[in-house]
Amino acid sequence: MRIIETMMAALFRAFMFVSLLFLILALSAPLAVARDKGPAFASHPLRPADTSSPRGTLRSFNTSITEAMQAWRAGESREAVLKVGQHALETFDFSQLPGRERLATEIETALLLREILDRIELPPEDEIPGDEEVADKEKPLSHWTIPNTSIEIARVEEGPRVRKFLFTAETVDRLANFYESAKHLPYKPGALVGIYEDYIHSPGLIVPRSWAAALPAWSKTVVLGETLWQWAGLTIVVVVASLGICWLLRWGHRWDERHRSAGVLMRFGAPLGVLAGILIIYGSRLAFFRVLRFAGDSWIVLSVLVWVLIFAGVGWLVFLVTGRIADAINDARHVKEGSIDSQLIRILLRLLSLVILVFLVIYAAGFFGVPLTPVVAGLGVGGLAIALAVRPTLENVIGGLTLFADKPVRIGDWCRFGNEYARVEEIGLRSTRLRRRDDTVISVPNADFAQRELINYTQRRQRLYGTTLALRYETTAEQLRYVIAKLREMLLGHPKVSPHWLHVRFRGFGAYSFDVEVFAFIRVTDWLEFRAIREDINLRIMDIVKEAGTGFAFPSQTTYLGRDTGLDVERGREAETQVQEWRSKGHLPFPEFDEGVRWEKQDTLDYPPEGSPEYKSRAGSSDPPPEPRAEPPTEPKRTDGRLGLGAKRR
Repeated sequence: MRIIETMMAALFRAFMFVSLLFLILALSAPLAVARDKGPAFASHPLRPADTSSPRGTLRSFNTSITEAMQAWRAGESREAVLKVGQHALETFDFSQLPGRERLATEIETALLLREILDRIELPPEDEIPGDEEVADKEKPLSHWTIPNTSIEIARVEEGPRVRKFLFTAETVDRLANFYESAKHLPYKPGALVGIYEDYIHSPGLIVPRSWAAALPAWSKTVVLGETLWQWAGLTIVVVVASLGICWLLRWGHRWDERHRSAGVLMRFGAPLGVLAGILIIYGSRLAFFRVLRFAGDSWIVLSVLVWVLIFAGVGWLVFLVTGRIADAINDARHVKEGSIDSQLIRILLRLLSLVILVFLVIYAAGFFGVPLTPVVAGLGVGGLAIALAVRPTLENVIGGLTLFADKPVRIGDWCRFGNEYARVEEIGLRSTRLRRRDDTVISVPNADFAQRELINYTQRRQRLYGTTLALRYETTAEQLRYVIAKLREMLLGHPKVSPHWLHVRFRGFGAYSFDVEVFAFIRVTDWLEFRAIREDINLRIMDIVKEAGTGFAFPSQTTYLGRDTGLDVERGREAETQVQEWRSKGHLPFPEFDEGVRWEKQDTLDYPPEGSPEYKSRAGSSDPPPEPRAEPPTEPKRTDGRLGLGAKRR
């Protein structure tokens, strides 16, 4: 393994040396321009090509392309050749070509046209329409076609080059087919013989042609439109570049792993490796064109693949950089790793990287010449279908943002949603991951999770203790009072029980028990600690019930065997007599009490009962008497013979 790494490092150093040498040559190339003025531009370097008529266009093309190719064969610099041949390129309508990678296609187009014109018969120059024919108002000239061909020169009717006579875009698009049909014809006298084949099979402008001439004959064999030495050079560049990129990416990963505990600024290995890989890919593209001189369809395919890799690398670099920015923000704010704030920062920067990626795709479409207007229009039509297809995903994203904004739960919180109890482990962009009490992990879509009723147990300040004691029906009232008093005393004295909202009350009569309700808050939040305290309180309750001499009831039936003492006849007669008296005087309290009786019986019992700390005798109380109440609205007060004669009011 170490030998392989050493070999990769050596290859990478060799590639970097060759790239550095290539950059030096590329930077030194412009120096040749200062020494070479170009034969056609010595006196009038800014004069444009004559495209005022078909005759001027054809003459400008032939003159300019001849001078450019003679300069190229003479070994002039790339800039000097392009400067001379610029007039030839100005005679074409290249409006239909892609926005990028046009130069190689434009040069090949000009060479193909010259190869065709050097083989076919052209009319005499005076028969080609000139300025006189163009200026004729009776028969205005808009286009002209070379006789016996489909090569057309037409006047541009709109745009920045309006009224210029140019080789049409349709002609440019069909020149390769025209060349295939005409390349078997012999050259005319004075032709640039084999100029197209020499150009596409020669090395780039920064490499001397003598180097390629010194290669063996077998290496110049044409395969799939390119020579064997070009394919061999392509293979070497691709292999070396691939090894260099793999080594850089691996080095970046190892660097980040070694400095994981260091600051974010030290974890630059992966971004730097990707950036260096992008530069290597771009350098390979320059090698394909300026060194190996790929042309035609081969160059178009290679160039598109290289730019796709470059744009993909830039997108990857954006994701890495935004991730490092998120880490830097969390470190600067001392945000705990895995917290909801940390997750929110990461998701926001991830969305930012997605937005940048969308703009990058749009820019790439324009870069490759894809018309953006149909794309944008298509987004309006296809966007609806896409929106419907990704609707669940968008709902989950919006649900995740809602969870981050409202923060009903945080990372590590114990909560209940629906019938599930679980602890939140991660809130992502699409789903929330939770761990249940049985240690299993469930993933819930954010849209579903955000719409459920969420109960956050971690955020509560204290825990509720509540129970109902069922005491036996044999318990006396005094025993019941003893139990209630001792329970209150025990809860008030417990250090973990809050004295506020503490209740111990005789709730009512159950089916088989006296029900005593106990309600209190325990001043802890941890579940296990609460269970321990609850256990302690339950044991103390058992002791109190035992001390009172009573016990807990349970569903049962008790059969009592005893002598029947019968009814109390005397008390029964007294009750019947009292009811007969109420009836005879018209004071029978059914269905309701008489208004006078209701007023008379109000507030006649002692509460709190005598003996309690709150009890105060009204007879000896220094408190002001209660406010006088209004007299009953109808009958005067009557006290004789009503529900216990002589009822007294205090």
